[in-house]
Amino acid sequence: MRILLVEDEPDLGVAIQQSLSREKYIVDWFQDGAVAWDYLDSRQIHYTVAIFDWLLPGVSGLELCQRVRSRNDALPILILTAKDRIEDRVTGLDAGADDYLIKPFGIAELKARLRALNRRSPHLQPQQLQVGNLRLDYGTSTISVQTPKGEQLVQLTAKEFQLLEYFMQHPNQLLSRDQLMTQVWEIESDPISNVVPAQIRLLRRKLADYGCDELLETVYGLGYRLSLAHASK
Repeated sequence: MRILLVEDEPDLGVAIQQSLSREKYIVDWFQDGAVAWDYLDSRQIHYTVAIFDWLLPGVSGLELCQRVRSRNDALPILILTAKDRIEDRVTGLDAGADDYLIKPFGIAELKARLRALNRRSPHLQPQQLQVGNLRLDYGTSTISVQTPKGEQLVQLTAKEFQLLEYFMQHPNQLLSRDQLMTQVWEIESDPISNVVPAQIRLLRRKLADYGCDELLETVYGLGYRLSLAHASK
């Protein structure tokens, strides 16, 4: 799951981003509504859910909702605000928000509302993703592999999980380094130039422990591919 977070309170933004990142979500956090809209409007990145604070510099969360809906985008949107009057909730929902969370709130409730929004999304994400003998479970954020000894969990870091998830979502497709950087790394991150091949090497080493060392192919000069020819071995 990739989440767009637009929140101008630094402490709250950091807390939300860190908490959701621990759940293996990719979180792009912006503090300015106008900057966030530039990324949304470019359509280069697909977001699963958006979280907009109501009051933002540049473009308000309310206007972000309206702009998203004006282009017939069904992106699930959660509004964060201290406004707790019924009239304010109606205004937010009428602007295009799918849900409304009043500050202060608990992170556990935020996560539950995000899961509910994802379930209600018209582009419903399946609870599990199966590619060959690999199985990804979104409910537990785990990836397992079927081996002669039975199914075993693959112990992955958050970034390794996100990288393998993206490959599993695009089996047999050639994915360039730049494409992987754009889709798997947060926008505000400044990773070193060889971070993609370095992460893939680490991922291969872990997969090798389960007999899947040939799963990720390198196409020299072009990119990488999850080969279905090796995924079911």
